[in-house]
Amino acid sequence: MGTPDDRAPLAERVGQLLDGGLPLTIVAAGDPVLRRGSEPFDGQLEPALLARFVEALRITMRAAPGVGLAAPQVGVELRIAVIEDPAPVPEEVRLVRGRVPQPFRVLVNPSYEPVGDARAAFFEGCLSVPGWQAVVTRPAEVRLTGQDEHGRALDEVFSGWPARIVQHETDHLDGVLYLDRAELRSLSSNQAMAERWGRPTPEEAARALGFELP
Repeated sequence: MGTPDDRAPLAERVGQLLDGGLPLTIVAAGDPVLRRGSEPFDGQLEPALLARFVEALRITMRAAPGVGLAAPQVGVELRIAVIEDPAPVPEEVRLVRGRVPQPFRVLVNPSYEPVGDARAAFFEGCLSVPGWQAVVTRPAEVRLTGQDEHGRALDEVFSGWPARIVQHETDHLDGVLYLDRAELRSLSSNQAMAERWGRPTPEEAARALGFELP
């Protein structure tokens, strides 16, 4: 399996990456590519290559599995992300977190801004920080703008868990990891999450671990 040459043109590097097989390798925290931010997409990949790259992101996200994946997470510094959430959760979780199914979508050059002042705090994880979760307080509702993979304008308000997903993935494109926004006293291993903090809200964890919620 070849390794894309960082000195090669972007389209060539993406082609090399895709030729290495699927699913793609997800970059872990500590790799500078996750911190450099990404350049706006402006036709750097011709349509057929873009379609291949988007499909590779979808396959990799589903294989992980996850509900979103940004291009820098596979080593490509382009402002592109994908999201999809079948939301296979109990009704109690759905109601408390506002987690509803989201179809597969491609976000190109996305940006978001809060809608209103409401904020929500929940445990959050990341495919680039495997094995850990932490509580992140985020705007409960955001307006997302950008385009889809066909260049069509996107201007949509997201709330509940979908709002959290689009914020998380857009942050990746700015070189921001969820840990940058997290309450670090809440940091918990997946084992601790399974054994202790599986409730729909993090109130019990906040009391036991000594952090505040909004």
